[in-house]
Amino acid sequence: MQLDSDVIRALQAHGFEVAVETNGTISAPSELDWICVSPKAHAEIVQVEGDELKLVYPQAEPEAQPDKFEGMRFEHFFLQPLDSVDYDENLERTIVYCRRHPRWKLSLQTHKIVGLP
Repeated sequence: MQLDSDVIRALQAHGFEVAVETNGTISAPSELDWICVSPKAHAEIVQVEGDELKLVYPQAEPEAQPDKFEGMRFEHFFLQPLDSVDYDENLERTIVYCRRHPRWKLSLQTHKIVGLP
């Protein structure tokens, strides 16, 4: 991790809030204002608490299914449709999953939807 406690505190002293998105394989500094964990399949998750957990859906790997993350301590749980040639189907599957499991909310990459890189 390139962001250490000294840098975080220096930024906060100048009025900044510090947020990170991480794959969760390294513990995040406790001084962070917002932690988003976006786990990857086959990776050991060390950061099991934070503000949001964001998971790409659907994934073929059994260890990357949403129910595997239910016991983690996050305020928000988001599912993001897998961006592939099957995007419309993935979006529909994600919406169905969120409706059946209300803890999970839909997350969209709006920059891609509106055509920004």
